[in-house]
Amino acid sequence: MLTFTLLASPLEQFEIVTLMPLTFFGLNISITNSALFMIFSFVIAIFWIGLSFYKNTIVPNNWQLLNEMVYSVTVNMVQDNLGQKGEFYFPFIFTLHLFLLFCNLIGMIPYSFTVTSHITFTFSLALSIFIGINIIGIQTHGFKFFALFLPRGVPLVIVPLLITIEFLSYIVKVFTLSIRLFANMTSGHTLLKIIAGFAWTMLSAGGLLAVFHLIPLGLLLALIGLELAIAGLQAYVFTLLTCIYLNDVLEFH
Repeated sequence: MLTFTLLASPLEQFEIVTLMPLTFFGLNISITNSALFMIFSFVIAIFWIGLSFYKNTIVPNNWQLLNEMVYSVTVNMVQDNLGQKGEFYFPFIFTLHLFLLFCNLIGMIPYSFTVTSHITFTFSLALSIFIGINIIGIQTHGFKFFALFLPRGVPLVIVPLLITIEFLSYIVKVFTLSIRLFANMTSGHTLLKIIAGFAWTMLSAGGLLAVFHLIPLGLLLALIGLELAIAGLQAYVFTLLTCIYLNDVLEFH
């Protein structure tokens, strides 16, 4: 008799589950696994910043070196893209970098939840940052800010077409910023679950096939290392693009 092991869908790990149902004047404000791990990631990011100043020595230990490395990466990012004026925005940029980094890394822990694997989260974050950047641009340049959509010396005939193209290309930044992070985290975690399920199926089959489960298992370990690198890289890219977009509205000509 053949027996088949029923494996969960690779997409089940992205399911949002209500942990504490709450309503406020008909508005659903329930605590879900997504909200819980988002708060957890933010608290860890703040806790990390607080520990950065704990027992610092002239000769840094390994913990201090790790803190300084993350800090230096963010400082160089802000200096390279925003220059001297970036000092004012550094606290936000640094917190954003740490928050996304911990959201991605916590999602690598078994039976946890990857907040950044949902387009609702990444799009909401990208949209709020985009709105804030535009508010900064308007406060800095006033109505001259809208000259961003109309370069100088453009013939009057193509002005409507050019404004439309520039506006659409400007708006699409929100989607590219959010989809890049969402797609990378979702695809990576889905692939890990598929490979893990394949290895478990081979092991459960028994016999000679069970020996060869070491092949997908070894591939799984390599992919975990790759996914850890992608988790750090995507947090860096999201923060880097935020700095670039902010610089565009501060230094446009």
